[in-house]
Amino acid sequence: MENFIVSARKYRPATFASVVGQKHITSTLKNAIERGQLAHAYLFCGPRGVGKTTCARIFAKAINCMNPVGAEACNECESCRTFNENRSLNIHELDAASNNSVDDIRNLIEQVRIIPQVGRYSVFIIDEVHMLSQQAFNAFLKTLEEPPAHAIFILATTEKHKIIPTILSRCQIYDFNRIRVEDGVEYLRYIASQEGVTADDESLNLIARKADGGMRDALSMFDKAVSFCGQRLEYRNVAQTLNVLDYDTYFKMTELLLAGNYVDALLLFDNVLSNGFSGQIFMAGLNQHLRDLLVAKGPAISLIEFTGTLLDRYKAQAANCDPGFLFGAISVLTDADGKIRQSSNQRLLVELGLMKIAALGQKKNEPIAFDEPILLPELPKGIPTPTATQPAVTTSTKTSVTTQTVTTSTATPTTETTPVAEQASAPTPPPVQVAASPIPTPMPASSPAVVTPKANPKPQTDAEDMASATPHAILSGASISSLLNNAYKATTSEDEEASQAEVSDIDPRTAEKLTAARAKIIDIINHERPRFIVAFESMSFDGHKIMLTVPSESLREEILLAATEILLKIAEVAGVTGKMEFDISVKEEVRKMRPIKLEDRMAHIEGKNPYYLELKKLLDLDVE
Repeated sequence: MENFIVSARKYRPATFASVVGQKHITSTLKNAIERGQLAHAYLFCGPRGVGKTTCARIFAKAINCMNPVGAEACNECESCRTFNENRSLNIHELDAASNNSVDDIRNLIEQVRIIPQVGRYSVFIIDEVHMLSQQAFNAFLKTLEEPPAHAIFILATTEKHKIIPTILSRCQIYDFNRIRVEDGVEYLRYIASQEGVTADDESLNLIARKADGGMRDALSMFDKAVSFCGQRLEYRNVAQTLNVLDYDTYFKMTELLLAGNYVDALLLFDNVLSNGFSGQIFMAGLNQHLRDLLVAKGPAISLIEFTGTLLDRYKAQAANCDPGFLFGAISVLTDADGKIRQSSNQRLLVELGLMKIAALGQKKNEPIAFDEPILLPELPKGIPTPTATQPAVTTSTKTSVTTQTVTTSTATPTTETTPVAEQASAPTPPPVQVAASPIPTPMPASSPAVVTPKANPKPQTDAEDMASATPHAILSGASISSLLNNAYKATTSEDEEASQAEVSDIDPRTAEKLTAARAKIIDIINHERPRFIVAFESMSFDGHKIMLTVPSESLREEILLAATEILLKIAEVAGVTGKMEFDISVKEEVRKMRPIKLEDRMAHIEGKNPYYLELKKLLDLDVE
């Protein structure tokens, strides 16, 4: 049986040209070799499996080659042959993880003095150099700074931050990058062709993405997939072998969420959990999938690390996704990802996130239909039509609110058969006192108070007549929002005048009504807002102003946040129909220090209770 060699060793790069994804490193090293500008110490740092030790070996082989071809080794001279056969005496590799003491560094320093027998340089490659102890680093400093002319040190590490600054200052530092998915896929495709293995793009993309930028990890996964699948790598089998969620799961889940089908989405998530995947892994993968869809919609598609048919699938699904839906879904998943580690029920948290995203998709799929007539309900005359947007409520130190009793006039509807004289002589019903209308009342965006319609509105405009002439107005070919906005614009100027007049109205008996209802107001505040009772117990009234004194700035801000609700409640209890506002002042309390000494405590008690001394004499008590 032939000995099997893993792909990471069998296809380890032997030249600078065959190094994957580190062109900025190999170009610099080749230029240094061609120009003869070799440093005495190099530091190669970066993630695992990206080619640090490989580049160190290629570099050591190239600088000792007797007949170099540019910056590459010839592989024919004695130095190259000894290197290829692993018997070179000029290249020394040291594992700092197991040789990290001062004695190990002392032995290394003694080897540095030996002149190379073949070639020009003695190259010392120290892997995982961050594992050296503090004493070993200090013992290595002098030799690293001023080595013999024939000695070159190449240090390799995955954790540069653990190396002391004095070592870093003596080396040329080269930072290796993570290998991109595209580069990894190309190299895996090359190896598959050399091994006679057939693999689709999805399988190679999955392996390269799972490796997270490490070529050695990708090659190990490739060998594992070949062992399971044989000479033909199929996407589903590779995903099962690597124990990762396949792309089909995320594509199907996105389609269900776009359609607002949360039931099937929850069933699909249950299937994911039954296959042994955690909710956190699924949520992180779905979040990444939605991010890739969002990127695929614009010119930033190059940020997606996919190739071939998989990239086409992303483009196709991204075309069906609304950017607002993707932004909302990513926001929901990101928020849930920050909570899932502390959640006692992770499954429920993920399911809740899926239902929220499905609601976004369901909302997107509910446009206004224009092929059927739209029925407008009959609106009472004199009441403006509500708009789609509502004004923002602003609160300041002096917060005011207006509450009024609305008086509306109802006119007797007329028909074509009614004579004009009879219409003129027909009696008008008396005004009816009604409560606030359940129909939301529009306000200009700059109005600070809640305003109700005037008691005697002006004659209706044509737009209002059109809306109220019949029980139901049948409209087609236009949206409700646009028609209502047009009706509202027709009465905007009249309503603004009415609003200004009503905002300025103040009930002259406001202070009298508030004083009469003071006990009820305090009782309601104590029941519903007990934290505010300290301010309302000492309240006073000045016309339409309620004067409050609070002990802290924070309490003032809390009252201001709830000012509108509180004022409306007070108006209801006191029967105030005009404008009211808060005038809040802050008066911090300064507490006296409690007496500590016994004499001070006795004097304090005596001052608070004059009968203390008589009780002490009567009972013949001693103070202890």
